[in-house]
Amino acid sequence: MKMPLRKPSSTMAATAKEVTPTISPSSDLVSRYAPEESRKGADIIVEALEREGVKHVFAYPGEASVEIHQALTRSNVIRNVLPRHEQGGVFAAEGYARSSGLPGVCIATSGPGATNLVSGLADAMIDSIPLVAITGQVPRRMIGTDAFQETLIVEVTRSITKHNYLVLDIDDIPRIVSEAFFLATSGRPGPVLIDVPKDIQEQLAVPNWNQPFRLSG
Repeated sequence: MKMPLRKPSSTMAATAKEVTPTISPSSDLVSRYAPEESRKGADIIVEALEREGVKHVFAYPGEASVEIHQALTRSNVIRNVLPRHEQGGVFAAEGYARSSGLPGVCIATSGPGATNLVSGLADAMIDSIPLVAITGQVPRRMIGTDAFQETLIVEVTRSITKHNYLVLDIDDIPRIVSEAFFLATSGRPGPVLIDVPKDIQEQLAVPNWNQPFRLSG
């Protein structure tokens, strides 16, 4: 018997409490960068995944997510399994989560690439499967202008994810990725989506890996 979709909480901010996550690298993780060395947002995303213990992702490339794919080629920890299309990728990530007990991770580009994840996200929500989906997005200055392959995927997936994020500040990436995995695996597990504009992926920054975050429950 399938369980009904859970409505997203509208009181998260009101009931939030500060949590200090443990996101220090595992003993066998060696960063490719010096502690104060600048790196692209895409590389920060990949290292954040490494710090969460991710070993496999299911990612189909596209113009708005190509920086993340380039960053994946620089990782010695994460293996990218290339699906035939984005829907295959999200269902593969869901199957990985079901069989391993670990959160599945899938990556897609903006527009039609992101909307191809919808069926898998809805299935993961109904069946309580921990999933983190990362999508590329058009640059911040072009959001809301009907740009090429622009879809407001955070609005499309609001009712079929536990939570979703639109990254507007590169410094928020470590906290958002940590929160996403916490939310996907805690309580009733489910999917969380992170939408990352292309200019954020290309921007340079020094990440702060020890950011507290505020969550309900």
